[in-house]
Amino acid sequence: MALTANAQTTPTATGYRVLNPATGAVVEEFATATDAEVQEAIAAAESGYQVWKDVDINERAKIVSRVGELFAERADELAAIITQEMGKALSESKGEAEFCKDIFEYFATEGPTLAADTEIKTIGGGKAIIQRLPVGPLLGIMPWNYPYYQVARFVAPNLMLGNTIVLKHAETCPRSALAIAQIMDDAGVPAGVYNNVFASHEQISTIIADDRIQGVSLTGSERAGAIIGEQAGRNLKKAVLELGGSDPYVILDSADIAGDAATAWATRMENTGQACNSNKRMIVMEDIFDDFVGELTKLAVDLVPGDPAKEEEGTFGPLSTRGAAEGVAAQVQDAIDKGATLHAGGVLHEGPGAYLAPTILSGITKGMRAYYEELFGPVAIVYKVSSDEEALEMANDTQYGLGGAVFSTDPARAAKVAAGLQVGMANVNAPAAEGADMPFGGVKRSGFGRELGPLGMEEFVNKRLFYVAD
Repeated sequence: MALTANAQTTPTATGYRVLNPATGAVVEEFATATDAEVQEAIAAAESGYQVWKDVDINERAKIVSRVGELFAERADELAAIITQEMGKALSESKGEAEFCKDIFEYFATEGPTLAADTEIKTIGGGKAIIQRLPVGPLLGIMPWNYPYYQVARFVAPNLMLGNTIVLKHAETCPRSALAIAQIMDDAGVPAGVYNNVFASHEQISTIIADDRIQGVSLTGSERAGAIIGEQAGRNLKKAVLELGGSDPYVILDSADIAGDAATAWATRMENTGQACNSNKRMIVMEDIFDDFVGELTKLAVDLVPGDPAKEEEGTFGPLSTRGAAEGVAAQVQDAIDKGATLHAGGVLHEGPGAYLAPTILSGITKGMRAYYEELFGPVAIVYKVSSDEEALEMANDTQYGLGGAVFSTDPARAAKVAAGLQVGMANVNAPAAEGADMPFGGVKRSGFGRELGPLGMEEFVNKRLFYVAD
C-alpha cells in the first residue's frame, strides 16, 4: 500500500529560517552568527555571571517572576509565532506560552527554599553545611517541538541559581528565539545574563570547549545527545540530556473503552505526535483489544489536512517539516510492507505541506523499524497482550526509558505493573504527571538529568561543603 500521493518538492532553505510547514513556504531567513558574535555571547555570559551570581536570590526571583508574567501577557502573539514556525495547533501554542508562566513562577516562588543551605549531621564534630551555589555560564541547545516550554524549564531554575545562559535554539525557530530574548530584556534580566545566539553546529562545539562555559543542556534526538554528550565529556563539562522516548501506555482493563481510547488518542495526537514522552506504544489486554482499536479507528478515519491556525473540526495539522513527515511515513510503510495491519491513515498528502494522516497500526513485530525506533509523528501503535507479566515485558523491551503509564480499574493492579517500568517517570491511571512541580527526565537512551520540580534546581549547581571545626 503506497503512502505517498503525488508528493512535491519542498523549497530548499538552510540555516535559521521560518518555513511554514502547512504551506512549505520560506517566510523569513536569518543570518547565522559569525564567530565573533559567538565569542561576544560567551564573553557577555561570563561578565554577566560575575554580577548576577551576587544578586540576592529573592531579587532574582522578582525578575524571574516577571519573565513568567510576560509569557502569559504575550501568549496570543507568541502562539501565532510557533504555529507558523512549526505547525502546532494555535490553541496548543497558546497553552504552551501560558504554561511557561507556571514554570517561571514555580521557580521564583520555590527557588529560595530549594537553593537554601542545608546543615548535615557530622560524626567528628564541627558544623557542616551543604551550600547550593551557581557554577557559571551554561549552554542550552533547544528543540523545535516546544519552542517556549523547553527553554523555560532549562532557563528558569538556572536564572534563580545565579547561572547565566547562552541559548542556541533550533534553526527552524528563530522568531520564537528572538521573542524569548525580548521577554528577558523587558522583564529586567540584566545584560549578559541571557544571550540568544544563532550558532551553527560547528560553533556549538566551540562553545562547549570554551573554558568559560561550565555545562550544557540539550533537549533533542538520541543522535544529537550522543554527539553533545561526547563533546561535553571530552571537555569535562556537566551535561543534561533530554532525548527521545517510546513510552508504553498500558491498559490492563477498562470500564469505558470508548472514553479510554479517546484519552489515549488525544494524548498521542497532542502536538501532532511530536512529543518525546508521547504514548507511542499502546499495550492493551487481549479481551478489550479489538474494541479499543475499533474506537481509535473511529477517531482517526476521514480526517483531512487543515490549517493549524484555524483548527477546524475533522482536520489534522502538519508535522514540523516535509522531511519529518516523509521520515515517519517511511517507518509506517516499512511496517506495512513487513506485515503490520493499517487500520486508519497512513497517507502522506501531496506537498509541499508536511501532512501525514493520523495513523493506527497493529501487528508490529521485532523485524520492523517501528518496533524499536521512535515514531515522532501522528502514529498510534497498538500491541495485544494476554497477561500483566507480558504487558510489563513488552513495556520494557525498548532502548528508551523516558516515561510510561499503566491503567486499570484496580489501582493496586496498575501500580504493581507501573512499579516495574524501567523509566524516569511512571504514572498510574494518568497519561503523565505534568506540571512545573513534576520532575521530567529519563533513563537508558532517553538521556540523563532532570528538569522541573525540585530536581530542576539540582543539576547545574555547586553543592559545596562548608565545614567549620569546633
